Amino acid sequence: MNVKVKQLIQQLGEAIRESVSDSESISGVVQEIREQGFDVLLMLEATIGLNEVSEDDTDTDVTEAEPGSFTQNDVSFLRSLRISLPDSEMPQGEGGS
Repeated sequence: MNVKVKQLIQQLGEAIRESVSDSESISGVVQEIREQGFDVLLMLEATIGLNEVSEDDTDTDVTEAEPGSFTQNDVSFLRSLRISLPDSEMPQGEGGS
């Protein structure tokens, strides 16, 4: 992996961290938990997967996906977060978990 991609991944991690720390809804819930007498330690793990794309590749799943439907990449990402989808929302040829 080249240096530029590593820097971009680091920037992505920082952007995720900033959006979580700046989230008013997260801050509100954390404050409510503290008001109940608890201290909060929030640790999140983000998995960033990269697939190198050659110039010959065309991603038909993404370009031909209907609005509101999930591509195979979407499903893979959601599964990495341990989120499953109902069978009716899976891309054609996929089964639910």
